[in-house]
Amino acid sequence: MAFSSAFQERLHQMDCTRIQRLSLLQAEKESQADKSRALASKLANIRASEQRCSWLDHKIASQNFKLLALKCQIENLEAKHDSLSLQLRSLQNEVEELEELRDTRESFYEAKRIEMKKFKEIAESFVVNCRTEVESLRNRVNLLKSSFMELKSNSGNSCNSEITAAEMRRLELQAEKDNVCRIIDCNHQIKAQLQKQLQIILMTQTQDKD
Repeated sequence: MAFSSAFQERLHQMDCTRIQRLSLLQAEKESQADKSRALASKLANIRASEQRCSWLDHKIASQNFKLLALKCQIENLEAKHDSLSLQLRSLQNEVEELEELRDTRESFYEAKRIEMKKFKEIAESFVVNCRTEVESLRNRVNLLKSSFMELKSNSGNSCNSEITAAEMRRLELQAEKDNVCRIIDCNHQIKAQLQKQLQIILMTQTQDKD
């Protein structure tokens, strides 16, 4: 009976030990399950973080691409700005040169107008003087002709030397008259040419101003 009681006691202890171990194993199993869930949650968080990091990397790459495109546009705009600045400076220089050329041309035209005006006045004065001189020569020739005819009619026996001298003087005056007439004709031609040139210059200046 004593053995049986001890055996029962031993079995009871073993059963208690088994129950305790089962409890411990169950607790350990639940702890491991909790750890597995926590680990799975951490892994999920890590994957979510990795996805977010990947999304951020993609977004950063996209922003860098946009920044690079904007930088290229800025460089192109700066290059266009530099090119336009060069063209503007070139046009300004060309405008300044054209203005200087216009001023020089106007000064030249003004000098030519003054020169032609003076020449016209001189030519007109010369023509008047030549006409006066021609008229004087014509009167002198007529007077000599009259004197010659009078001498010829009144004294048929006049000295041949005086007649010859008078004739020579008449021829000289006639030659001088012809020379003056040629000069007058030449001056008329020059005057006409100058007037034509003046009209061309004035027309050109009017067209340039328009």
